[in-house]
Amino acid sequence: MRNFAGIEDQYCNKEAAKIWLQSIPYDGTSTWGKGADKAFEPFLDALENMELYDIETNSEVYKKGVHILSEITENKSPEAVFNAVYRSTQQLLTSEKFLTFFGGEHSISIGIIKAFYEKYKNLTVLQLDAHADLRDQYHGSPYNHACALHDASKNANLIQVGIRSMDTVELPFLNREKCYFAEDIYGKTDWMEQSIAQMTDDVYITIDLDAFDPSIMPSTGTPEPGGLLWNPTMQYLKKVFQQKNVVGFDIVELAPIERLLAPNFLAAKLYYKLLSYKFCK
Repeated sequence: MRNFAGIEDQYCNKEAAKIWLQSIPYDGTSTWGKGADKAFEPFLDALENMELYDIETNSEVYKKGVHILSEITENKSPEAVFNAVYRSTQQLLTSEKFLTFFGGEHSISIGIIKAFYEKYKNLTVLQLDAHADLRDQYHGSPYNHACALHDASKNANLIQVGIRSMDTVELPFLNREKCYFAEDIYGKTDWMEQSIAQMTDDVYITIDLDAFDPSIMPSTGTPEPGGLLWNPTMQYLKKVFQQKNVVGFDIVELAPIERLLAPNFLAAKLYYKLLSYKFCK
């Protein structure tokens, strides 16, 4: 396994590292653009070509240590993937490391989030996404990518940001007071503190990269127009990390496009920014 961002071995030691990163390269239920199962290597390539000094936080967070875990290779069925991810995450949560995950499609988050809300009894799940992902089942399975946040909506305090696409079958599961549609927050900032005020102390963040506008993130399976832009999103996430205890996060749905490197770099920069906000406040 490659070292995170090409850093020295001393910062990648499993026991000493404060941060663990796990790849879950599953793309079995996505229904349009494929390729999220091929995202981790381009993500690592981008990390190796990114400056590791973060100007905003005046920090080099990699020195906290980042260890890349063995990936979860289960792909027989959505149910099998859910079970493998759920059991693995339960075990990882006994480590007291800061756990981070990289998809793969958004269905990989279902098992992760379940393990987290079972450990953190009053957990907020913050979802940045173009799609509501609230279906109770899709194509015969509750573990489809279109169902990624359904279980969380019933068992955690779900806050949704950037949503701009959904089906009417999802409406019964939507909490409008805690859903910040992209068109409603465009050019505004008051929603940031409003949403944070709705969060409990412990927050898990799940980021589907299609939350971002296709102008800066075209490399996703279902790019939706009218999405989030970089600087306002970073301002918001920084506030979340400053005011709440972020207990882990995942980034999903990068579907690399050959010779188009900027979206891969955005995913790498996003991951590193979140670590910087967590450890270098």
